[in-house]
Formats: sequence, C-alpha cells, structure tokens
Amino acid sequence: MRLFRSSEILGIARETLEFALEASEATHPNEYMGLLRGEDARKFDLERRGQVITDVLVIPGTESDPQSATVKSNMIPNDRKAVGSVHSHPNGVLRPSDADLKTFHKGNVHIIIGAPYGWRDWKAFDSSGDPRSLDVLDVDLPEEQFFDFTQADIDAELRAEGRDPGNEEPER
Repeated sequence: MRLFRSSEILGIARETLEFALEASEATHPNEYMGLLRGEDARKFDLERRGQVITDVLVIPGTESDPQSATVKSNMIPNDRKAVGSVHSHPNGVLRPSDADLKTFHKGNVHIIIGAPYGWRDWKAFDSSGDPRSLDVLDVDLPEEQFFDFTQADIDAELRAEGRDPGNEEPER
C-alpha cells in the first residue's frame, strides 16, 4: 500500500490554505508542519481529473523550534489521501533547505509558508524541490463533523432497545 497518491494535484482549497497560513502564524516563532490530504476533484464538480488539497493533517507529537519541525514517523497514519506536506519557515525564506529536500520525495506537492504568513507568503514545490504552480481553488468543502452520528441516530437506537429517547433520566 502506498502512503502518498500519485495523481495530478489541481490546486488547494482556499479554506485549507487559510488554515495552514493561520496555523503557521500561531506557531511562530517555531516552525509549523503538517501533511496535505487530497480528494478527488470530481467531488467538487471540477472539469479536470486529479486531486484537490482539502486538508492539513496535524501529526500528534510533532516537535518544532525556530529552525526545524520533526514529525514522529510512528504517529503518521496510513493515509491513502496524503499528497504532500506543508511547513513554515519563520525566517521568511521561501525555498527548501537541504533537510526539506530529504523529505520531499514523499508526495507530489510541498508548501513552504514564510513569515509574515500572508496570502503571498507561500510557495509550492515538487518532489525535487523545484517551484511549481498551485492554484487556490474556491470549492465548497464539506462541513467537518466531530461525530459520525446524529441525535436522530441515537434516538433510533434507543427505540430499537425499547427505551424512550425523550426520557432524560437514566433507567435504574
């Protein structure tokens, strides 16, 4: 099983880029780091085949300081939707370091965000570290839901068990 997808990256959702810019600024003066996840462009009624970057996956246990960010590899999920990485350079330099280049082989697109973390303070790179274009797409992302069930689901389950969903007191 491959961790990173290989299909064409069409762009990044505006909302996803906003999140990455804000997270980078909030982490300053330390580096910020996350993995990029993509979804099939057909989910967004785009005319082209490929992937849209829709999420930044923050890896638990990531350690950072003003010069580097380190992800604990054992904490990276086996995510088939991963398409690359995003990280910040608090010094504002928008080019990959030698250390960055060693990690770029995993994934098709890597974003570096620099201080002061505005809309023009980022660049995308390919797996070789060469600059690449990356469109910012105005697509409607699905609402994030913390739970994958609703109150109606809970009520239906209670009824199936012969319990009254309107009864607020637990049975004794």
